[in-house]
Amino acid sequence: MANGQHVIPFTAREEDREYRFKQVWTNELDDVFADVAKYYDRANHVASLGLWNWFRNSFLATIDLQPKQRALDVCAGTNAIGIAMLRKQPDLEVWAMDRSEAMQEVGGKLAAKQGFKIKSVIGDVHTLPFPDNHFDVVTLQYASRHLRIMDVCKEVKRVLKPGGHFYHCDMLRPDNKVVEWLYYTYLRACLSFTALIFRSSPAALNCREYFINALRMFYSADEFSHLLRDVGFQNVSSKTLLYGMVGFHKAVKEEKS
Repeated sequence: MANGQHVIPFTAREEDREYRFKQVWTNELDDVFADVAKYYDRANHVASLGLWNWFRNSFLATIDLQPKQRALDVCAGTNAIGIAMLRKQPDLEVWAMDRSEAMQEVGGKLAAKQGFKIKSVIGDVHTLPFPDNHFDVVTLQYASRHLRIMDVCKEVKRVLKPGGHFYHCDMLRPDNKVVEWLYYTYLRACLSFTALIFRSSPAALNCREYFINALRMFYSADEFSHLLRDVGFQNVSSKTLLYGMVGFHKAVKEEKS
């Protein structure tokens, strides 16, 4: 125990996750997202039983935006959050970074269709190509399970301005073991169903079990809060939906003294 809180060996957990999944992360996910990009948003609506917009809007409600801020959406995918932030605060300067050109191509078209400009960068989010203290807001959603997330959080903290806010959203590992078992059972069936109706490629089909295992080895909402504090963020808060299956986190980079 330390300061009355459970000490979690994050470095060991992250090394274990990378050892287990590095092959998929390095060699397979690009092909998966190249395939799913064209139907990614529709598949999420189906997989979530129509709750996808509720998840997105609930996350957006946690994000505080001010005029003319500079925001970075990490692992931006099809730019759903970047577009939603611009609807909420149209004079933002929004950057999107993702490793998948296919996902960002779809996202760029969706933004342009609605009259928004999002500056896109393709690359590895473990090394953000931005200077220190550059962004007022950084968001990251539905990708942490596929990342060395502790390293990414350190990079997020580096590029945030002092007093800047980090907003995180992802599927998480429920604390309740019964809920966890039901969650994985549903996801296993759901992944097979969506793969069938959207005619997923062999690359996506082969990763179905990976998606379950990646979630099984990920963090609960409380554990992720501890990870953010361990990285050095302050004022960490969280909110969960569906008994901890989905979680939102908000954290602040320390102001300069």
